[in-house]
Amino acid sequence: MYRPFDLTGKVALVTGGNRGIGFGMADALAQAGADLVIWGTNEEKNAAAERALKQHGRRVISRRVDVAKEAEIVEGMQVAIASMGRVDCVIANAGIGGGAPSFSEMTLDTWRRVHAVNEEGVFFTLREACKHMVERAKGGDAGGSLIGVASLAGLEGAARNEAYSATKGAVLAMMRSIAVEHARYGVRANAIAPGWIATDMTQRMQDNPVFRDKVLPRVPMRRWGEPADFGGIAVYLASDASKYHTGDTFVIDGGYLVF
Repeated sequence: MYRPFDLTGKVALVTGGNRGIGFGMADALAQAGADLVIWGTNEEKNAAAERALKQHGRRVISRRVDVAKEAEIVEGMQVAIASMGRVDCVIANAGIGGGAPSFSEMTLDTWRRVHAVNEEGVFFTLREACKHMVERAKGGDAGGSLIGVASLAGLEGAARNEAYSATKGAVLAMMRSIAVEHARYGVRANAIAPGWIATDMTQRMQDNPVFRDKVLPRVPMRRWGEPADFGGIAVYLASDASKYHTGDTFVIDGGYLVF
């Protein structure tokens, strides 16, 4: 029987998986049969996400990990592998915003803070995942899926958000390079570029009547995206259905980019 989306026996790790898009993906992965490892910096939200995901009958562990800190990621990946036995899918989703009144007024502190989380955090996370997956492949167990969550800001101009857009553009390029290098090990690497999604990060825009009247009508689907809208793509990329799909960018934006 053809069941390519069945994730039973697979383990997925999601950074920033305790809320927003990360939790939307984690919840779908658990429902599809995957066991989960959740990383986040808020221990209360980690615990709440863990409780919710366990309701699907899966093994779930959460851990406080700041992805801007290399040592925490290295240790966190080691703990995940030791606890679960393996990691089959890693979603580098954790990210922060960081704009300025104008590009000329953007501070070096803002630039470095955003890059530390959004770019270096993805680098650290996926580098450690690659170490595990390559080692496993050399032992005869090839395969794995790496996903970097970028943004439309990496594809189009994002005024006053040059630090953020630079990190997301870097993620898109990084995923393509990882894909080319690791395909020989059966490891796929793809990026997801969300559009306007209703999360904590976009709360200010959600509450802004000007944004609601001027920008939201440009979304052909005429609504904000929801974290649950990312469940399907997460399951696809974690599953055997995508075993020959790598180096791609999936734009999930309700049609905004093409309108």
